[in-house]
Amino acid sequence: MDRQLESPRLGLGDLARVASVGIRTRRVRAALSALGIAIGVAAIVAVLGLSASSQAGLLAEIDKLGTNLLTVTNGQTLFGQTAELPLAAPGMIARIGPVQQVQYTGSTQANAYRSRLIPSVNTNGLSVQAASLGLPHDVGTTLAQGSYLNAATAREPVAVLGAQAASLLGIDRLYPGERIWVAGMWFYLSGILNTAPLAPEIDNSVLVGFPAAERYLGLDGHPTTIYVRSVTNQTAAVQAVLGATANPEAPNEVNVSQPSAALTARAAAQGALNSLFLGLGAVSLLVGAVGVANIMLIGVLERRSEIGLRRALGATRRQIRTQFLAEAILLSLLGGAAGVAAGAISTAVYASTKHWTAVVPASAWAGGLAAAILIGAIAGLLPAIRAAGLSPTEALRTA
Repeated sequence: MDRQLESPRLGLGDLARVASVGIRTRRVRAALSALGIAIGVAAIVAVLGLSASSQAGLLAEIDKLGTNLLTVTNGQTLFGQTAELPLAAPGMIARIGPVQQVQYTGSTQANAYRSRLIPSVNTNGLSVQAASLGLPHDVGTTLAQGSYLNAATAREPVAVLGAQAASLLGIDRLYPGERIWVAGMWFYLSGILNTAPLAPEIDNSVLVGFPAAERYLGLDGHPTTIYVRSVTNQTAAVQAVLGATANPEAPNEVNVSQPSAALTARAAAQGALNSLFLGLGAVSLLVGAVGVANIMLIGVLERRSEIGLRRALGATRRQIRTQFLAEAILLSLLGGAAGVAAGAISTAVYASTKHWTAVVPASAWAGGLAAAILIGAIAGLLPAIRAAGLSPTEALRTA
């Protein structure tokens, strides 16, 4: 009986060897073609990595500061006028069972200046506020320099600067006798606060004691913002009753908020611009795909003699097609791997400068590699089909 000769099967090792021939013999051209893939994948990995690292850093900061801080502020009356919190509001809130700490501030109409020679219109947007004695700990900030108000200094013309207020006033350190001009008189400085992420309004404030504000700045004693710390797992319950507790006669004139919720929303919103940068990465991937397709088509033309010889020695059309398709995928995969490495390194370097934990989501690097493989397969399909369509005689004749 006649036996039909079967073409030997192309093993995985043999496929890897023949697929890398074009890359190994044309290294510069292959590197330039893979560069577009690398740039696109690096952009995708870096964007997703930096976004995840930023969110992780912000959420870690929120956890450190605590999610149990609530703020109570005066709202508006039915006639659109600014409402007023009762004098007894802090004391009434402190009697709520799960409440742990209550501190408060009161806004004044005074302005603060570096010296008495500054024009009165140059206020720098600073506010002068009366503050209770335990405020820094309650809002999650600490002293950068000096000391905070105490029972004695709260009665005298003594002030503490928020972080941004100190910067706007041009005060980076405290000297003995340092003072600022407030409401037509000198107030001595006792301290400068660090940034308060949960209470950014404190950063732009000049803080004085309530007795001093009533004596020198005309404050009527009413608080305008109350900061409440509660038992963490009871925060929602406390939030539900704060308005009615702070102002039983008009709870609708009280605003209650949770600063950590706003920060969490900001962390989630940081991905809003990701689509733009991911789009730029997709454009780079498209350019890379065109480059891969171009080099593969040129490779088919240049390697006709190789294709014809392999066909003459028994290689099937399927094996030729598999070889060139695998070569395109390998080229894109190398570019994708380089892009993942570049994106991960960029993420790690930038995160370290911001003191974040570097996070590269699995979806970023796995998606980058998967995109590279898919692009390589699509870009190499037409050249592979064209190479497989060459007959041995035609390939050898035109070589």
